[in-house]
Amino acid sequence: MTSEAHRRPFDLATLAPNGLRRGRTTGSCATAAVKAALLMLLRGEVASEVEVSLPDPDYYLLVPVENVERLADGSVRADVKKYGGDDPDNTDGATIFARVTVNHQGAVRFLAAEGVGMVTQPGLRVPPGEAAINPVPRQMMQMAVDEVLNGAANPGFDLAIGCVDGEKIAKRTFNPMLGIVGGISILGTSGIVEPMSLAAWMASIEVYIRVALGEQPEAIAFTPGKIGRRFATDTLALQKKQVVQIANFVGASLDYAQQALEESQARLGTLWVLGHPGKLAKLLDERMGDAWDTHSSKSRMAMHSVAAVAADLGFASGLTQQIEKANTVENIVEIMRNEPGAQAFWTDIERRLAALMQPRVPRVDRVAVRLFAMDGTPLGAAA
Repeated sequence: MTSEAHRRPFDLATLAPNGLRRGRTTGSCATAAVKAALLMLLRGEVASEVEVSLPDPDYYLLVPVENVERLADGSVRADVKKYGGDDPDNTDGATIFARVTVNHQGAVRFLAAEGVGMVTQPGLRVPPGEAAINPVPRQMMQMAVDEVLNGAANPGFDLAIGCVDGEKIAKRTFNPMLGIVGGISILGTSGIVEPMSLAAWMASIEVYIRVALGEQPEAIAFTPGKIGRRFATDTLALQKKQVVQIANFVGASLDYAQQALEESQARLGTLWVLGHPGKLAKLLDERMGDAWDTHSSKSRMAMHSVAAVAADLGFASGLTQQIEKANTVENIVEIMRNEPGAQAFWTDIERRLAALMQPRVPRVDRVAVRLFAMDGTPLGAAA
C-alpha cells in the first residue's frame, strides 16, 4: 500500500485516453464538503480547498470548496460545486453540500439532506430506508472523518448530504423509476468521472478494438464497465489490451470489430462479452433498433425483457410477475438467488444475447456472453 507521504494528486488537467476531460463524482464532491465542514467544526479552519483520498491509495484529489459556514444549531455546512468534465452529466455544475453535526454516539451516520434521495425499494447498493449514498462514497467520507480526527476519539457525526435543486435534477435521471425519492444519488466507484458516454468516446473505442485485434489473438473481450474484467484476466487469461471497455456502445463496438477483421482478412476465434445483465439484457428488447446503445436515454430498463425470458422458460407466473415488477435487474438477481433454476435462467439469457450478436460479426467464430452480479459473482455458465 502506498504511504500517505508518497501519494500524488490526481491531475484532472490530464486528459483521458479519448482526449476528453475527466471530472469529480458526486461522491468526491460530498466527501470534500464533509472534510471542509469537519475542519471548521473541530479546528475552526476555513478551507478553500481540501484533499480527498481516493479508493486508489496512490492518489488524492484536490477539490475546491465554495463556502463553509457555522449554522445557528451548531452544525457546519460546506458547499462544493460538481464538475463533470466532458461527460454529459445531469449533476454537472450543481452544488453538493454537507451539513455535519456531532451526534455523541461514537459512529458516523449518513443522512439525506435536501436534494438527495431516499431509497424506498430493494435491489440497489443501499437498502430501503437509507439515504441514496452509495458504498464507495460512504467509505470515502468515513476516511475523511478519520483523517480530520487524526487519531483522536470519535464522538460520532451525522453527515447530512444534500444537493441544491437536487429533486428537480433527479427528475432527469432514472431515480424515480428506481424508487429513489426526493433527489439525486451520491455516486462513484473511483472518485473520478471518466468521460465514457460521449460520441467522441466511440472513436477511442474503435482504436482500442483495433489494438486488441492487432496481433490476431484467439480471443478478446468486451465489457460495458468494470464488471467482468477480473473474469477476463484471471479465468480467460486475456492480456489487458485484449479487454476493451465499450461503455454503452455495444452495436458500434461489434461493427468496429467486424470492420477491423474484414480489413485485415482475419478471423477471431471467440469474442467474449462480459457484464451485468442490467446493461446487456437491454438488447433483448425488440425496440432497441440497430444502434444497440444501452445508455439510459436511448434504451428501456431490462426488467420487462428478463421477465419475458422467465415466462418463456415456464417459471411460475407469480415469480415472473415479481421479476417484471422489480425496480432493478440487480433486484432480480436477488429474487432468483435461491431459485433452483437460477443458473439455467441466466445461462439462457446469455445464449440469447450471444445469438443476437453473432450475425453482426460474421468474422467471429463464436460470441460468448457471461453475466455477473454487481459484486462480480457469475450468474450463468461461468458459475
